[in-house]
Amino acid sequence: MSRSILDEDHIHPAIRRSIADKHADIVGEVQAAVAGNKVVVVGMAQNPFPRKACKALDALGTPYKYLEYGSYLGQWRRRNALKMWTGWPTFPMVFVRGVLVGGASELQRLIDSGEFSRMMAD
Repeated sequence: MSRSILDEDHIHPAIRRSIADKHADIVGEVQAAVAGNKVVVVGMAQNPFPRKACKALDALGTPYKYLEYGSYLGQWRRRNALKMWTGWPTFPMVFVRGVLVGGASELQRLIDSGEFSRMMAD
């Protein structure tokens, strides 16, 4: 299954660069963190779910990189670039060995099922 993304042929050439460059720095920062760390949690202030994901990882003693971008009151446009890049609509965004696994609830399900341990062991 692939995610539906507007094909570049359906974007006017005059705006392609603008789309490609829009908040590319935040996407690049997350990509670099994902490439350099086994586990990355991308969150935002005031949201309890990134804290839940971090607490679950802390309970396992699993090291992770945490990136925080704004809060409910700010930086939503920058965070929107991450949502468009990943297709994941909420925060946190949890990456395990370069794979987006979802948010706090999805991470907890992976932990509970033992799949998280298997992913970390590979």
